[in-house]
This record gives sequence, structure tokens and C-alpha cells, in this order.
Amino acid sequence: MGKSLFIAEKPSVAQEFAKALKINTKKHDGYLEGDTAVVTWCVGHLVTMSYPEKYDAKYKKWSLETLPFLPDEFLYEVIPNVAKQFQIVSNLLNRQDVDTIYVCTDSGREGEYIYRLVEQMANVQGKQRKRVWIDSQTEEEINRGIREAKDLSEYDNLSNAAYLRAKEDYLMGINFSRILTLKYGYSVKNFMKFEKTISISVGRVMTCVLGMVVRREREIRAFVKTPFYRVIATIETGETTFDAEFRAVEGSKYFQNPIMYKDNGFKEEKDAKELIEKLQGLQAKILKIEKKKENKNPPLLFNLAELQNECSKLFKISPDETLKVVQELYEKKLVTYPRTDARVLSTAVAKEIYKNIKGLNNFAKLSNFATEILNNKSFQTISKSRYVNDKQITDHYAIIPTGQGISALNSLSAIAGKVYELIARRFLSIFYPPAVYQKLSIELLIGEEHFFASFRVLVEEGYYKVAGNPTKKKTETKENKEKDGNEEVELGMEMLSLLQNLKKGMELNVKEYNIKEGETSPPKRYNSGSLILTMENAGQFIEDEELRAQIKGSGIGTSATRAEILNKLIKIEYLNLNKKTQMITPTLLGEVIYDVVASSIKSLLNAELTASWEKGLTYVAEGTITSEEYMKKLEGFVTRMTNGVKGLNNQNSIVRLFLESAKNYKEVLSEKNK
Repeated sequence: MGKSLFIAEKPSVAQEFAKALKINTKKHDGYLEGDTAVVTWCVGHLVTMSYPEKYDAKYKKWSLETLPFLPDEFLYEVIPNVAKQFQIVSNLLNRQDVDTIYVCTDSGREGEYIYRLVEQMANVQGKQRKRVWIDSQTEEEINRGIREAKDLSEYDNLSNAAYLRAKEDYLMGINFSRILTLKYGYSVKNFMKFEKTISISVGRVMTCVLGMVVRREREIRAFVKTPFYRVIATIETGETTFDAEFRAVEGSKYFQNPIMYKDNGFKEEKDAKELIEKLQGLQAKILKIEKKKENKNPPLLFNLAELQNECSKLFKISPDETLKVVQELYEKKLVTYPRTDARVLSTAVAKEIYKNIKGLNNFAKLSNFATEILNNKSFQTISKSRYVNDKQITDHYAIIPTGQGISALNSLSAIAGKVYELIARRFLSIFYPPAVYQKLSIELLIGEEHFFASFRVLVEEGYYKVAGNPTKKKTETKENKEKDGNEEVELGMEMLSLLQNLKKGMELNVKEYNIKEGETSPPKRYNSGSLILTMENAGQFIEDEELRAQIKGSGIGTSATRAEILNKLIKIEYLNLNKKTQMITPTLLGEVIYDVVASSIKSLLNAELTASWEKGLTYVAEGTITSEEYMKKLEGFVTRMTNGVKGLNNQNSIVRLFLESAKNYKEVLSEKNK
């Protein structure tokens, strides 16, 4: 009987597989071997796509005549600095006593690609190949993955999508970078006062993200603040008072009046003062009182994008840092697979979820919550909730704690501990009831004008018990709160009780009127977290978490690549990241490159188009369309765009756009002029 070969993505994972297999292994150079099995590893990518000059020496020199570059067959080569490990893995794959290969690289498109390239270069023949697909690195999950491993051929569509993604990035990157550099590189060099011509770096996803940031920055610059004036009446009720805000509703002389900014503010202060004068001495009559309860459900679980956004806000760490931290937590068996787009659990996992909760009894900070959940057995109904949905899961379910490896937290960084606690609190909160608010809305009539007040009080803590009350965490300034008005006022129970005694038809004294000046707000700059969420939602930033969950489709890039793309844009100095605030802004060079692309291959800046390419890859992975169909579309696009740029002669006019952008970077240019 032959041996089984297990091939993991990195040495640490290979060690975990060896432990789970419970085989006595002897350590060799680049692999572990026992009586029945051999365990080896890649070190990330061992094989890569060859540069054009490997096809023909003429491609080494960048030239318009050799574009578009569209090879009939793609060439691959071993990456030089990992050639030794490739040779070790290749020899093992082809060993005569190895009859079954277990592919244990990361369970996703990129992990699939890493292995397939190695197998291709090693020319593996006549072996049984099985794919191990796991959601965590716990011993139990590894053994389940091995036990239920499917034939590798069942993942051929996923492999096809992985190859196409790489070909897409390769063809767009090479053709578009070369054509734009040849056409505009000299203009960029002269304008930026670089010593030599730089390569203009563009890509399917990268350029689209650059476009989002530059457009937002230009919207902010073009924004003109508009002041407006809100009228607030302070109403007396017994020994206390409350504020009510004027609103121009239907029937008011101010309804849809051009002197109004929206329905709750005047464009001119004098008009607000005029209204107050008219209302002086009049009583406020209660027209309507509405009392209702509002349930606030626990949020959905974390996928990678949501976790990156939350860590950016709370801990001021970049998406790349978050991914590194959560990857470490995964490798230490603390959490499930991090590169996931799902925010729910599978039915199968839900059946065994008590194990994850039970394990958190060992996590001192949250053990009391885990115990409470186990005692009241709230986990037993989770499969019927919105937190379990097989249809919303493609490769992996949401990021949750495994309940194992808690002792490893002591050896991790402080930030890793914080991220783990964040994931664990989000997870435990779904087993708690909703937070319940008592809401009270009052509509008053003063003269012929309507005033409104809204209040709420937290009456049942629900899941806030474990997740924390977000209202208490808000750090918005009073000034910001006053910008738009119409906010619900948070009350204590005592004050709410007083207000609940009010009845329809009651007349109350108006103590005083005040004018509160507000102003329109410019669009917000992206921070590193909100930019990741915008990428996930195909170029839309959606504040409301529930809405995000409803409309989520194919985004820009994938959960595995978004942080990397953002990182690259910062590294090549197209974008700037403020590490303290995590705010993202373009650089002058970034705006110059944006202007180049907007004047030549504008569709690269289109988020919906970029998302449609990603959707196409999903269709290939699902088997809905063939690789050939996708390649035909891709080659057609690359050819059209490249030839289109060849025909342009706009180098001089584009410099005018550079000059316009440069007005906002005077310090940068003055430094260059020294």
C-alpha cells in the first residue's frame, strides 16, 4: 500500500496536519514523513506567470508595435527564491510510493491556484488527488476535512476561475501599463519632475479603487457649505422641559417654500427670527403622541470586510494589519477561516455550535456570557434565525471563535487579543435577545406651525449586555449632532415617565425659542475600513449594516485581495494612509495617474464594470460560463482598449488636467522645485 502526501500552504499549517493525523513523523529538509504519510508545504506561491520577454526577446523593449500582447498559451516559471522548496515538493508529488495526494492549501480560489500551478510545473501523472476543504485548523476540523475530502476534479471550475483571475490581472496590467507609460510616461515624468520615466501602474481593481478615492476628494474640494437655521422651542411640562423642533409640514406657509433648506431649516437667519416673533406668547398644543417599542437585533456575524472596517474604526489599524492578525488567530486555532464574504453560519455548523460556546467558558473576559447562553439553551433555536442561511454561503461561513486554543492568546500581541475579543463578542451576541427601546414621539401645534420631538430609552439591554451599547460609545461632537437635526434624544426612565403622562389636546407653555445654526456637510473621506466596505459593495459605501447585508453582490476584488490592493496603492504612492486616523487621501501622483486613465481607458475607473468582471469569475467557478467564453471577452476588451489608446494624441491637453490637480498640492511641487 502506497503513502498519502499532504501538501499545505505553509510550514505551520503542515505541522498542524501532522499533529491531527497522529503519525510519528521524522523531520526532513522541506517535509515530514511517517510510516503511512508524508506532509509537505508550499511557502505561498512557488510558481508564477512569466514576463513577456520569456515568450520572445523582442518584448523586453516596451513598444507600441508589440501591443496588445495576447499569448496563445501562457508560460509559467518557478520563483527563484523558493526554487529549492518547489523541487522538494515536486519530487514528493512524483515519488513512486505516493499514490494519493491530499491538497491542503487554503480553502479558497487563491489556495487552489497555488497548488494547481505546482502540480502543473511538476507534471504530476497517475495519482489520486483529493481536496481537503476546512473552516478552521482545529484537530477535529482537519480530520473531518480529510475524511470528507472530495476528488480534486470537483474543484476544476474553481481552478479555472483562479487561472482566469491571474490571466486577467496579467493581461490588463502588462498591456495597459505599457501602453499608458509609452503614451503618457514622459508627460508624467516632466510634470512630476522625476529623474526618469516611471512605469504607470494600472490594474483591473487597483485603478478602480484609485478612482473612488480621487473622485471623493474632488467632491469634497468642490463642496460649498450651506448654512441653515433651525428653530427650537423649549416646552415646559411641570418641573421639567423638553425641546421640540419646527418642521415645515404640509399646511404650513413654509411648506416647500424656497426660503427653506429642507423642511427643518431656514436659509436665512432673519426668516427664522421672523417665525419666532410670530409665535411669541402662543401656547403649544399636543396634536399627537405616539408610543411604541423598537427591537434592535444583534448584527450579523463578521466577514473579513466587516471585521476590517470595525478594526479600522475601533483600533485604527489598516485592513492589511487586520488580515495579518486574524490570519494568525486562524493559524493558532482560535477562529475560523478569515477570508470569507459570508456573515452567517451553515446549518451543519449551527447543529454543533454549542461546542464553540462551551469553549469560550475558558476565556475569562466572556466566560459568564458563554455560561449564561449554555444554561438558558438559547443556541438551540439559532438554526431558525437569520444568522443561519446556507444560501448565503459560497466557500466559507462567517468568522467565529472555535472555542479552542484560548491559552495561545497569552503569547499573542495586545491587538490580537482585542480583535479576538471583538469576534467573540459579536458571536456570543447572536444568542441574546434584541435590545428593546421605548420610543415616544410628540407633535405640537404652535399657532399654525408644527413642532416635533422624539425620545427613546433603553428598557431591555438584550444583546448589548455582551456587545456593549453603541449609543454610549458615540464620540460625535455636539456641533456634528446639530448639523442635520431630527435626532432622537436619549432619555432616562424617570424623564420618559414624566413625558408619558402627557395627553393629546394638552396645552403647554413655551419657555423660550432658540435658533440653532447648522451647515451642510461635505462627503466623508474614506478611511481604510470604509474603503474596504465600498469595494465589497461594488463602489457604494452603505452606512446601514442591514442594508449592506441585503444588497451585497459581487464586489470589487475579493475578501482575500482587497487589503493587498489597498496596500499596493499606498506603496506605489498613489494613495496616502494616515496611520493615526486611517484616513485615505490621494497623492498628487495618484491624481495625475487618475487623469491619465480618465483620458484614455476611462472604463477602468468604473466600479460596476470592475465588479462585473469579478461576477464573471464567480460564474466560471459555478460552471455557468466556460473559461473560453471568459477569455474571449477578456481578450476583446484588452484589444479594444489598447488600440483605442494607440489612436489618441492628447498628451498636451492632459497636462492642463495635471495643472488643475496640482493647485491642491502646492507644497509638494515647491519641494520638487527646490
